[in-house]
Amino acid sequence: MRLPVLRGVIRRRILVNFRVRPEALRSVVPPRFRFKLQDGRAIAGVCLIRLEGIRPHFVPRPFGFRSENAAHRVAVLWTDELGQERDGVFIFRRDTGSALNRLAGGRVFPGEHHRATFRSSDSGDRIELAMTSADGFCTVSVRGVPTAELPAGSAFGSVSEASRFFETGSVGYSTTSEPNRLDGIALRTSAWSVKPLRVDEVFSSYFMDETRFPGDDAVFDHALLMRNVDHEWREIPDLSV
Repeated sequence: MRLPVLRGVIRRRILVNFRVRPEALRSVVPPRFRFKLQDGRAIAGVCLIRLEGIRPHFVPRPFGFRSENAAHRVAVLWTDELGQERDGVFIFRRDTGSALNRLAGGRVFPGEHHRATFRSSDSGDRIELAMTSADGFCTVSVRGVPTAELPAGSAFGSVSEASRFFETGSVGYSTTSEPNRLDGIALRTSAWSVKPLRVDEVFSSYFMDETRFPGDDAVFDHALLMRNVDHEWREIPDLSV
């Protein structure tokens, strides 16, 4: 049995975003999905999120747990059973530093997780975060400071444009051990506010792998930062692919 609602606080969320040639991701994304393009490119990357006070909605906050997590994801569109176009993300890999998340993911709440080690330093003015998966599939690191503007050359013309792009994609579908079934989850936040992170250093062993994405098939675009947001995770029906 799954929990209907989980509540907590997004203490820190970093979206490390790459603009990717769509054809380079086609083998990863199920054919049911279409890419949500920006300036002709797919937008993919890694969501690095620290959650605190996570618990079923009927449990007091002091009994909640915390975790560091990473999700490799792609912005997508699809048509639901009612013929309506939907907007969200396809998550092809989840990693966590929490044993509870690994145990409960795919059972108690959607999303099967892999074991990973996280290292972080967050003074408020400067953030350094690194993640290494235990199975060697991926490593991610980012170092930077909050700022007001997107970097030059971004596929997005403004911070507000980038914010809208990701705000509407609050539904996520994740791979499971069953190849034809995706776990679904929806994020609801009390407020939506992001700011750019001026990145001094960024690395993704997945998106910066030249054998997987040669040339300019995948290029770092920007990173966004969200802090201290009350939120809920709600289960949504599985999706068949």
